[in-house]
Amino acid sequence: MPRLSGLAMDVTPLRENRDFRLLYAGFLGALVGTLMTSVAVAVQIYDLTGSPLQIGLVSLARALPLIVGVLIGGVLADRRDRRTLMLVTRLPLTLVAAGLMVNALVPHPQLWVIYTATGLTGLFAGLGGPAMMAAIPALVGTERLAAAGALTAASTQLAALIGPAVGGVLIAGPGLAACFAVDAAGFLVFSVALLFVRPLPPAKAATGKGVRQAFAAVADGIRFVRGHRLIVGLLLVDAAAMVFTMPQALYPVLADEQFGGGPGVVGLLYAAPALGALVGAATSGWTARAGGHALIGAVLVWGLSLTGFGMTSWLPLALTLLALAGLGDLISETLRSALLQHGTPDELRGRVSSLWMVQATVSPALGNAAVGFLAELTSARAAVMAGGLVCVTATLLVAAAFPGLRAARLGSRLGEPDPVRQ
Repeated sequence: MPRLSGLAMDVTPLRENRDFRLLYAGFLGALVGTLMTSVAVAVQIYDLTGSPLQIGLVSLARALPLIVGVLIGGVLADRRDRRTLMLVTRLPLTLVAAGLMVNALVPHPQLWVIYTATGLTGLFAGLGGPAMMAAIPALVGTERLAAAGALTAASTQLAALIGPAVGGVLIAGPGLAACFAVDAAGFLVFSVALLFVRPLPPAKAATGKGVRQAFAAVADGIRFVRGHRLIVGLLLVDAAAMVFTMPQALYPVLADEQFGGGPGVVGLLYAAPALGALVGAATSGWTARAGGHALIGAVLVWGLSLTGFGMTSWLPLALTLLALAGLGDLISETLRSALLQHGTPDELRGRVSSLWMVQATVSPALGNAAVGFLAELTSARAAVMAGGLVCVTATLLVAAAFPGLRAARLGSRLGEPDPVRQ
C-alpha cells in the first residue's frame, strides 16, 4: 500500500494552497472554453469559405501574435506583479470571445472579425502566459513543482477531452454563438478568481524602461539559458520530442489508409493519447523524486510508442501505443517544466518561461509541417515511423552530450552556469 500511495497523483498543492486552487480552477475553466472556441472557429471558417487552407491560416494568425506576446510578457513578468499581469491579460479575452459571439449571431458573419479576434487571443494569451508559469513556484514552493506540473498537465489533457466534445454538442444544438458565450464566461470567471489570489511580485524585480532595456532584458534571459547546459538540454529534449513526432496532422489519412476507418476512428486516434496522459497524471506521485533519467526515459517511451504505432495496422494495438505515448508525454512534460522552474532564479523565471513557451509554440508547428512534408514524399505511415526513430536517436544523442541533464534531480541544487557553452 505505501508503494501504491507513492504512485498516486500528489494533490497537496490543491489541498494546502488556496491561491493555487483558485489559479488552477480558473485556468481549467478558461482552457475548456478556449478549446471549445477553437473547434467553433474551425467550423465557422469552413462554413464561410469551404477552404481547409483558411483553417490553417487562422492557426497561423494566432501563433504569430502569441510568440510576440510571449517575448514581451516574459520581460513584464520579471518587472511587474504576476497576478496583475494575468488579470489584465485575461479580462480582455472575455471581450474578444464576446465579439466572436456577436459576429456569429449577425446575419452575415465577417471573416476579418474571426481573424482579428484570433490574433488578439494569441497576443493576450502570450502576454500573460509567462506570468502564470513564473507564479506557480511562488505559490507552491520548489519542493512541489513536480506535483503542480502534473496537475497542470492533467488539466490540459482533461480540457482536451472535454472542450472539443462539449463544443461539438453546442454547435450541433444551440449553435456557434453558444461556444463563444461559454468561452467569454470562462475568462470572466478566471478573472474574478484572480482577484482573490494574493499579489505575486517577482522576488527581485528587473529594472529599466524603454525598448532598449526590454531587448537587453530578453538578451539577459538568453544568456542565462545558454550558460546553463541543463536548461539547454531540456530545450533540446523538448525539441526532439516535438519537432520529429507530431502525427496528429496525419490522423485522418492514417484512419483511412492504415486502419480502414472513417471519422469515428479519427476521433479514437485523437482521444487515445489524452487518455494515456490522464493515466500518467493519476500515477505521477513518483515524479517528485525523479529527475533527468526519468525524463529521458519518458521521451524514449514517446518516440518508441509512435514508431510502433506507425508499424501496426491493428487498431487496438495502435490505440494502446498512442495511449502509452500520451503517458510518456505527460511524464516528460511534468519533469521538463519542474526541472526548468527549479533551475531558474525567480527574477529570471518570466523571461526563461517566455523562451520556453516560444520553443513550445514553434516546435509543434514545425513538427506538423515536417511530418506532412515527409508524408507527401513517402507515405503517412512511413513519416510516423521515421519521426519516431529520429526522436529516439536525437534524445539519446542529447542524453550523451549533456551528462548534467542525466544527473539532474528535483529537490537538489542544480548549480551555477556551466563554463562550457553549447
